[in-house]
Order: sequence, then C-alpha cells, then structure tokens
Amino acid sequence: MKNWLFGALLAAPLAFAAPVLAFEGPELYEGEKALYEAAQKEGIVVSFDTGPTWANWAAQFKAFQKRYPGIELVYNDIGSATTVVTLDKSRNRPQADTAYYFAASALDAAAKGLVADFKPVNFDKLPVPFRHPEGQWFTIHTLNVAFLVNKKLVKDVPENWADLLKPEYKNSIVYQDPRSTGQGQVIAFAASFANGGSEDDVAPGIDYLGKLAKSGNVLRNVGTTPYAQFVKGEIPIWIGYENDGLKAKYIDGLGDDIAVVIPKEASAAAPYAISLVKNGPNPNAGKLWLNFITTDFGQGIFAEGFVRPAVPGVELPASVADKLPAAPQIRPLDIAKATAKKAEIDAGWAKAVLGQ
Repeated sequence: MKNWLFGALLAAPLAFAAPVLAFEGPELYEGEKALYEAAQKEGIVVSFDTGPTWANWAAQFKAFQKRYPGIELVYNDIGSATTVVTLDKSRNRPQADTAYYFAASALDAAAKGLVADFKPVNFDKLPVPFRHPEGQWFTIHTLNVAFLVNKKLVKDVPENWADLLKPEYKNSIVYQDPRSTGQGQVIAFAASFANGGSEDDVAPGIDYLGKLAKSGNVLRNVGTTPYAQFVKGEIPIWIGYENDGLKAKYIDGLGDDIAVVIPKEASAAAPYAISLVKNGPNPNAGKLWLNFITTDFGQGIFAEGFVRPAVPGVELPASVADKLPAAPQIRPLDIAKATAKKAEIDAGWAKAVLGQ
C-alpha cells in the first residue's frame, strides 16, 4: 500500500504547480467547475478498492482524467472487508478519499464512523434502500441475479425459477453457497422474491432451494465464482450475476452459445456502494470523483461494463442498450435487512439443502 501511495504523492506536487485548467463544454452539474478548481489545489484523489478489471473502473479512470486534467487518480484493489479494516486502522490519519465496497461493508464503515456525510449528483433519485439517509454511503451500480445458460449443453433455456425444477435439468445447475459468499445470499433472496417471500420472510426461498436440491438438478454448490469453469463449458446452468454472463457472451467469445436470463417471476439487485472518507486528505477531489461517477454520464460508463446503473432512468449507451433490457422484476435489496437475515439463511439453507 505504501508503495503506490508514495508514488502518487510524489506526483502530486506537479499538479500543485500547474496552472488552473478547465474542461471544455457545459457543466455536467451545477457547481462542477468551481469544485474542479478547488480539487486542482489538492491535485490527487485516492480511491480505495476500485480494481480496474471490475465493474468498468478502468474506463471510469480514463474518462475522469480526460475531463479533469491536473487531478491524479490512484487506487488499490484490496476487497470490501479489507477496505473497512484499513480505514479503521488509519482513522487518525486517513490515506483514502473514497472507499468502494459491497453495501454490507458500507454499513460497517458507517457504523464505525469512518465515512462522511456527502450527497452526490443524483443522490435523491436513488431508491431509498440504496442510500444512507445522510449520504455516508450510496449505491453506484448493482449486480443482478440471472440464469447463465450454456446453450451447447442445454436444449431448452429456462425462463423462470419454476423451470429449473424440471427433470430435463438434472445435474445441470451450479450456484454459490450462501453460507460463505455474498452472491449465494443474494440468490436466496431472489428465490424468495420469486416464491412469494420478501426480505422479511426468506423461508419461501430456502424452501425452493431445498426443492431444487431434492430434484437432483444441482450439479454442485461452490465457494468461489466459477467463471472460468463456465467459460470452459463445464457448467450447463449457472445461477449467478448477469454481468458475468454478458462478459462471457460479448467479451470472452462465447457469443450466441450463451443465454443470459433474468427470471420472469423476480430477481434481486445486489447494491455496490461508495463513500467519502471522513477527514480524507483531498476532500474536494474526492467529491469531484464521486459526483462524476453518479452523473448520468458516469453511470453510463458502468453500463458499458455490463453492470446496471443505480440511478433510475439513466439512458444507456447505444453499445449496451439492447444487452441490458428493462427488467422491472429486479427488486432492489435493502442491505440492512439482508444482513440481518444472514444467520437465518445460513442455517435454513444447510438444513434444507444439506440436511444438516
């Protein structure tokens, strides 16, 4: 950590000495130019856990630095839980300006007093479950449960949760264990939504996953993302995240052999959030960065990485508009309620699926 931060700080004086710059064209939001000028005096923004290969962060970095010359942007990729631990250890002298994580870790950071109040552009448009009331965290994109189907291995593509119980899908289905993975937890909620349950009543989802296991259709449950195995053609049906299926289809060469299905009854949207770090070293640059990724323009960049923007109504870029069709059956997950149900899902799933 020290090495990348040290290198970034060495670069910062160059930004301090540079003349005041200005971007071309109209403001993306009122006050953008004034905030940019204030950020130039800091010259750098430090963004924790925004790995460039995840959620199209690399494209966000490129677009941000093109629009705001003179602002150095540095990042790391340390994971959600580690981000919170690192913020906590450095709370007396924070190194980060912003922190990105699965929303459960955002709740943890807020509870520990590590993040600041800040309401970025489009904050009030976000669904209530997707934001802290005072802006200590807010969702910037979602990952949504979908059926990822290898059509070389599956004759009839399943369209809904009920279909997955059919005998024709024997030994075909893989999904992540909810006891050890966040994705598995989100799948349990999606199954609940589809079978008359809710975030307050997860029993229908647990019962469904129990029926799925008893049907003999589950090939295996896994503890890590089986993306490589899916791309190799080793998994007929993966109950996973939509963006992984779209990546396999459009980026990694599987093309029309892959179907990505948002189940008709219901699905669940897993929120990924970001925060302004409390007492961060570059607050104006941090705010400039957070505002940029929550503008309609920044949200469109996320969509180009096959993750759905958190801000409703954002016009998707033409390159992905047909790949991310409207799916009103996707229900936003209230992460506070979801976190409170983890122990119940863990125990219920182990009993229903594993007989433990």
